[in-house]
Amino acid sequence: MENIGIGLELLVVGIIAVFVILYLVILLGKGLIVIANKFPDIQAVPVKHSVSATPASQVNDNTKAAIEAAVSQLTGGKGFVSKITKL
Repeated sequence: MENIGIGLELLVVGIIAVFVILYLVILLGKGLIVIANKFPDIQAVPVKHSVSATPASQVNDNTKAAIEAAVSQLTGGKGFVSKITKL
């Protein structure tokens, strides 16, 4: 009977330890997100591709408008489309 008591005690302590550790991971993750969001956005360096590009004149006006709208929505109005190329 004593072994069952020790087993249940270990079970409860183990479950509590797991929940405490998971809670700490969640708190640290949220803290990391808050800290990362405090830094200003870093401008990405444009990458030059050596792939032959489709001239922008061959891109349909509706397609160009859809791409510009998507970029504007995703970047919150901060981004812009400077060149459309087919990869």
